[in-house]
Parts: sequence; C-alpha cells; structure tokens
Amino acid sequence: MSDHRRPLVRALKVAGWALVALTVVSLMAWGAAREIPGIWAVLMGVAVGGSFVLLTAVSVLVTSNSSPSATMAVVLGGWLLKMGVLVLFLLWIRGFNFYDHKAFGVTTIAALVVALAAETWGVITTRTTYLD
Repeated sequence: MSDHRRPLVRALKVAGWALVALTVVSLMAWGAAREIPGIWAVLMGVAVGGSFVLLTAVSVLVTSNSSPSATMAVVLGGWLLKMGVLVLFLLWIRGFNFYDHKAFGVTTIAALVVALAAETWGVITTRTTYLD
C-alpha cells in the first residue's frame, strides 16, 4: 500500500471499530430502556450515521490515485446521492412504528459524531514517511 493511502485505511479501521463499540453500548442501553423498538432503532441509526461518514472516506480512498478535481467530483456526487437516499429512507420509515424514534435520532447523531471523531483521530495519529 502506498504511504499516502495509509491514513485513510487506518481511519476506516478505527472508525469501524468505534462504530462496533457504539453499537454494543447503544444496544445495551436502548434495548434495556425501550426493548425491541430500541434495538431496531439502534441498528438503523448506526447503519445510517456510520455509513454516511464511512462512505465518504471510502470514496476518497478509491479516488486517491486520481486528480484532486476527480476526487472532489466523486465526493460531492456521493454526498448528493447519500442525501437523496437519506431523505427517501427517512420519508419511507416515517410511517412505521416498529422502532423507537428517539433512540433512532440519538443513535444516528452519535454514530455520525463517533465515526467522524474516530476517523479524525485515525488520520492524525497515523505514522507516515515524510521526506523533505
């Protein structure tokens, strides 16, 4: 693996494990508080929040050997696509009551924050070769 990709790969690994930890803790908390609807909400919230952040990092990693303008086009296009899918998903699940709405909102926001913080920490703590 080339050195310039190393921080992104590490960021994805760290964020993935952070999301696993968040999932376990959230399942215990919301499962105890809201039972099955809380469990469904946690699973959906981590999937929505985590995938939103992780897919951006994956798109940057996939386009890391292309031009900066191509990378930005892919990231922006991916972001617009994710926003469209998110809006459609939220409109679709709005009418269902098999999940706890509060647990879904809290877990989605927590997943976004945890994944972003973990990716940031993974990037800034990666050791890479620096030649002057």
